[in-house]
Amino acid sequence: MGEHVKIADNHFVAIDYRLTLESGEEFDRSAEGSPLGFVTGTGSIIPGLETALAGKRAGDSFKVTIEPDAAYGQVQKELLQAIPRERFPADVEITAGMQFHARGPRGPVALTVVSADQQQVNVDLNHPLAGKRLTFDVKVHEVREPLAHEIPAASSGCGCGDQEQSACGCSGGGSGGSGGCGSSSGGGCGCG
Repeated sequence: MGEHVKIADNHFVAIDYRLTLESGEEFDRSAEGSPLGFVTGTGSIIPGLETALAGKRAGDSFKVTIEPDAAYGQVQKELLQAIPRERFPADVEITAGMQFHARGPRGPVALTVVSADQQQVNVDLNHPLAGKRLTFDVKVHEVREPLAHEIPAASSGCGCGDQEQSACGCSGGGSGGSGGCGSSSGGGCGCG
């Protein structure tokens, strides 16, 4: 396989990418010299990017804008919740924008603080990229049959399983992330 093989389900693909928001702000990118590798058709990346990659070959470059429904979904109001202040560390001053990680019924969950007072902390459990249009600049480096160890075990979301969430790179902000298609500091993409 190689440059003549088109991307389809169950292929190992390695890409360099740059993710920007509608404002033009860079949210994430693949690490220099370290393309993101994944097996297609396994839920390892957001559906809209996987669809855009279909049929591409090694050497192809493209830009695509993905709507929220094909990325991290719309903001769900039921994921805005009030939590008693006593459930957070007493020695930490809690301010809007802070992120905490908690264990939910399906694994780790990222909480983003919306507001806080002495009685309660209002948090947003939506993925930080929920409701956002995402633009990816992509260069395909490699397309081939996956090796046995590259095929993810059956899982949901991004295949993070028990790995540290930053391994799938699905929430946070800033640039220079080494994770996958969405961020640089972990916590999302179906991991929780």
